[in-house]
Amino acid sequence: MLPHGTAAYNLARWLSRNEADARDIVQESFARALQYFDGFRGGDARSWLLRIVRNTASTWLSARPPTAPADQEETAELLEPAPGSGMMRDADPLRAVISQDEARSLRQAIAQLPVAYREVLVLREFEDLPYRQIAAIVGCPIGTVMSRLARARDELGATMRAEAQSS
Repeated sequence: MLPHGTAAYNLARWLSRNEADARDIVQESFARALQYFDGFRGGDARSWLLRIVRNTASTWLSARPPTAPADQEETAELLEPAPGSGMMRDADPLRAVISQDEARSLRQAIAQLPVAYREVLVLREFEDLPYRQIAAIVGCPIGTVMSRLARARDELGATMRAEAQSS
């Protein structure tokens, strides 16, 4: 499980949109994975663990009282890349600021997507999982994964274009 801890945390973070909740979700997921390890029938351990993370996040978030939506600045701070994430520093400070601003806008747009779209987008684009594994994690047919991913990309593109026009 440990080699997949980063992927588990990333998924939990995007689903919960809260670092503290993401850590709790991953901890609970690891506990569940250890408890039910005898049910693991082989295959892809990463997909198995991410499905547990997804299910744990769903249970975790449905048990919480709904909170007021975070404002955009707060959401952007929560979804900042982790330190040491490999982001290279640009020699040109202006270019670096523009790049950071674009990344922040993208993270905000992803955070605004519905959970069903956000989870397939994160699994495909950030975790680079094939459709078959995403379908196993999410528990739906591959065609549904493909349509959710297409809709997520469309919504994301529309949001980013609208923001670019308003700037």
